[in-house]
Amino acid sequence: MPLPKSLLSQIRERAQYHCEYCHYPERLSTAPLSVDHIQPRSLGGTDEIENLALACRRCNERRYNFTYGADPQTELETPLFNPRTQTWSDHFTWSSDGLCIIGLTPIGRATCQRMDLMDLNDDRRPDKFIQESRKQWLQGGFHPPNDDSQQNE
Repeated sequence: MPLPKSLLSQIRERAQYHCEYCHYPERLSTAPLSVDHIQPRSLGGTDEIENLALACRRCNERRYNFTYGADPQTELETPLFNPRTQTWSDHFTWSSDGLCIIGLTPIGRATCQRMDLMDLNDDRRPDKFIQESRKQWLQGGFHPPNDDSQQNE
């Protein structure tokens, strides 16, 4: 069952029209961003607004129905970032050139690993386009977003 339009509007406004994982700006997309179930429906999650996050297609597909990932530093299974209960800037930062997201904590690193957010510098990767896009966004002043304003409510 599709979510009501009023709920979709609330989710988009709360996220300030950015993916709540990688901060991809919806205004630069050819289609609206999608809604991610933080606790997936397949694992008992609901359509309540506190279980929903705005996500770009790339992040939504990579997160799939995972709620845990391996922290590459400790190799321990760690919960993934939850934009409803955690603050983005506590777990992530931008690389000095503004092109990559770096996990700062076990949660941040596990989320980066699971969602493939950090290793985008490899020219052989098929999704290298995101870095090229971010370069253009930097030049246009659209990136990086003010991550301090993207906190949970």
